Order: sequence, then structure tokens, then C-alpha cells
Amino acid sequence: MSEKKGRNVGRAFVRQWQSNPLFSTGMALLVLVVLQTIAMGFDFASFGEWLSSFLRNWLNILLNNSYVGMIALGMTFVIISGGIDLAVGSTLVAVGAMVMVLVNEQATGLLTGLGITGAPAVVIGVVAGLALGLLLGEMNGVLVTKGRVPPFIVTLGTMKIFRSVTQYFMQSQPGITLPDGFKQIARAVRAPVLNSMLLPILYWLVLAIVLHVVSRYTAFGRYVYAVGSNERTTRLSGINVDRVKRRVYALMGVIVAVASIVQIARIGSMDYASAGSGYEMDAIAAVIIGGTSMSGGRGSIAGTLIGTLIIAVMNNLLTLVGVDPFLREAFKGAIVVAAVLMQRKENAN
Repeated sequence: MSEKKGRNVGRAFVRQWQSNPLFSTGMALLVLVVLQTIAMGFDFASFGEWLSSFLRNWLNILLNNSYVGMIALGMTFVIISGGIDLAVGSTLVAVGAMVMVLVNEQATGLLTGLGITGAPAVVIGVVAGLALGLLLGEMNGVLVTKGRVPPFIVTLGTMKIFRSVTQYFMQSQPGITLPDGFKQIARAVRAPVLNSMLLPILYWLVLAIVLHVVSRYTAFGRYVYAVGSNERTTRLSGINVDRVKRRVYALMGVIVAVASIVQIARIGSMDYASAGSGYEMDAIAAVIIGGTSMSGGRGSIAGTLIGTLIIAVMNNLLTLVGVDPFLREAFKGAIVVAAVLMQRKENAN
């Protein structure tokens, strides 16, 4: 009897693994967490010391991956709609540069020069950053829909344009000092005892909850899935496909702006040549690993959240076991290829 029960449990596990992306990615994350815990070791003077080290390690993982995590949430909508956005890293730099120039508390700062300082300057800088992100995202959406240019080509071009133009204008800018009030956007709340920033992580989680609700319980969310599943049928059903796509890219721009503002508030500066570099690939990898189909029409915010954590924990695990940094990207690439192969197998079945 127990043997039969064991076989039934095994079959149920296999069915869940094959049919439920959240289950398979969740199990993969669980295995990685166990391996990471083992790699950390247990050579501590007390359980309290081990727990403190464990929590600090996890807070660092979440904090360091919160920006890519936010961007990956927006990328989920883009890929579900059948598109892709390679310009997210450059958009992050463009938004960050403009915000820093605005709120710069030195005499050369735009708002400081106008006599606007303190909380009003912070509010204006944040609103302007969100507006620029919206504008740049909308620009991508218009080029994709009105220009009838493939998203890959559009965003590859704007990726180069946004970063190059930002670097050109910022090379003549003198030193920038961000006001303490702006830095509190990321630093105001810290974990007790561990003294680690919590706000970037909280922004990420709140954004995930909001976007999950949008994707599952709003008309816009349903339209995004419909466009990605079958654009022609969706258009014939009376839905304005071009508007949906533009809104998806505009949403992506706003989310990148949020990530940019939080990042510069935490760090206090930005390297315009390298900031955000590779974020587009990390975000796309997290989305694919989380079960979103590259052909569009299928995916979830929850899956992307798990996919981001899988990459984050894997990177941390490889660091703990001493894998050469140059090989870590190879592991990430292998996981992405495996995830796509699994999707193809599921579609074939």
C-alpha cells in the first residue's frame, strides 16, 4: 500500500513539474537555497551567530538584485506581449543622469540654481525622472507600433542612443552631490541589528504585488496576454493592439525609472559608462527562467520573481564555492537555454 502511495506521489510530482512552471522553478529555487546554506557552512560559535550571518547574506542578495528584479517585472509584460526591450540599462542611465543634474545640491544644480532645495527639489527630481522614463518607454512603443520595426531592432538602436547621448551631455558636468533628503529614498529604513537597507527590497516587493494584480485582475493585463497569444485575433476582436503595446513599453520605462532613482539614492552616484550594463540580459534571463514564453502570451509576475531569485542565489552560491567570475555567466546562460528547451518540450506535448 505504501509503495503504491509512493508511486502516486511520484507521478503527481512529475505532472506538477511538467505542467506548472511555478512549481518547477520553485523547486529549483529550493534546491539552490539548500545548496547555498550548505556552502555557507556551520562553523559558527553559536546558532545566533549563524542566523545573523544567514540573514545578512540574504539581505545582501535581495538588496543587490532589487534593481534587476524591478526591471524584470516590467520585462515580463513586454515579453508576454510578444516584444522585448534591450534599452532598459541605457534608460536607467539616462533617467539617473537627469535626476542627478536636477537635485544636485551644488551651485551648478538646475534646481539649486533656481533656489529650489530640500523636499520640493526631491519631489520635482523624482517626478521628472518618472516622466522621462515614461517618455523614453513611449518612444520605444511608438517606433515599434507606428514604425512597424521589430522590437529587437528598435530597442537595440535606442539602447545605443540613450547611453551615448547621456555620456555626451554628462562629460561636461562638474561634480554632483546628492542631498541627504534624496538619499533617504533608499536609506531611510534599515534592518535592525544587521544595519542593512530595506527600502529597495520593499519597493521591489510592492511593485511585484501591484503588477501581479494588474496582470491578473485588470482589462489591461488581459489585453497584454491576448496580444501576445494571437495579435491578429486580438485586433479583429476590437482591441487597440498598438495602444496596448505602447502602454507596455511606457510601463517598462516608468519601472526602469523607479529602479534608477532607487539605485542612485542608495549609491549616491552613477557611472554613466557602465551603470545598468547587462541589466537587459539579466532581466530577460529571469523572465525566461520564471516560465514566461519568449513567443508571448504566457507568463507570470510570480514566476519572474522566483526566476530573479534563482539567478541571484546561483550567483551567490558560485561565489561561495569559489567559481571563477568569468564562468558565472556561462552557468546563467546554460540555465536560460535549459529553460527555453523545457518550454519547447511543453509546447510540443
